[in-house]
Amino acid sequence: MARLGSFWKAVRHRSEWIAIRALAHLVPLLPRLVCHALANVVGAVAAFVHIPGRKIALSNIKAAFGPEMSGRGKRRLVRQSYQHFARAMADLFWSARVTRENLPAIFDLTDLARLKRERGTGQGIIFACLHYGGFEWIALALGLSGFKCTVVTQAFKNPLLNNTFNQLREVSGHLTIRREGAMLRLLKALKNERCVTLAVDLTVSAKLPSVPISCFGLQTCVTFAHAWLHQRTGAAIIPIHCEPLPGGRYRLVLHPELQIAPEATHQQVAQACWDHFEPIIRRNPAPWLWTYKHWRYRPANALQRYPDYANESPHFRKLLARTEKERAAVLAGRRAVSASVAG
Repeated sequence: MARLGSFWKAVRHRSEWIAIRALAHLVPLLPRLVCHALANVVGAVAAFVHIPGRKIALSNIKAAFGPEMSGRGKRRLVRQSYQHFARAMADLFWSARVTRENLPAIFDLTDLARLKRERGTGQGIIFACLHYGGFEWIALALGLSGFKCTVVTQAFKNPLLNNTFNQLREVSGHLTIRREGAMLRLLKALKNERCVTLAVDLTVSAKLPSVPISCFGLQTCVTFAHAWLHQRTGAAIIPIHCEPLPGGRYRLVLHPELQIAPEATHQQVAQACWDHFEPIIRRNPAPWLWTYKHWRYRPANALQRYPDYANESPHFRKLLARTEKERAAVLAGRRAVSASVAG
């Protein structure tokens, strides 16, 4: 039985690889707006037939917005979220067609041009990315604009797919690395004056190094890699997202550089970064990745309503307790400094 299961798994993996390779060859042959039209259809169908993802999305939206959004509005938001994700994937497969010459026709790069004037492209910057809109093209736009980056990606369960997606993501000269063991390579990249991009809005297992943040009033745990790297190198942390515009264009939005106090904890840095993003999602929630399990854990005796899939975890409970102690220690230090100055 185990041998038969391994056989069908191998067949499924090979079939997925064939499909992905076919898309990688066919999608760049089509006009981009045609790709978006097809992606809208695929996304709408997926929102209807992909029951597990739809249930997660509806549970997330209910937890985030509660009664302020109608049932029809929630279903429409789920469909639109699927469509935005499908367009982002279509764009990823179309990446080979993007060049320095046609980049301005696709992107509003006003913020990036300002950053180049102020800082140039020869120093390491930590770009903290949001899974929003055209998130797959954030690194591409940075690379074609002269910012060479080391990009953190997550490995697929099907290992045959990794090489194809790496090729798609490296067309603008980037280096892609896996999450596992990424910290030292990112540190080396920054010290060599390369930029790094990493997603900061995905849930990290409470068993792994992580910090809790408040996200739509609910507790979740995320990476603190950007905070750790800043602490070690002094590199600026700039939150960044890719805003969809009419006609299939995007605007690369660079938020203000995080102003980080010397005594700031990793949790405070991660929270400050998220606080730039939440108003964007509240204003236009459809481009965010609502089908992802953003709140895998819930605190014991939580007063807020968490998604149906959220569970209590002793690891998450310890993480919250440790963070509360760190916060208390920082406050005590500030009081001591204030008292010393006053005296």
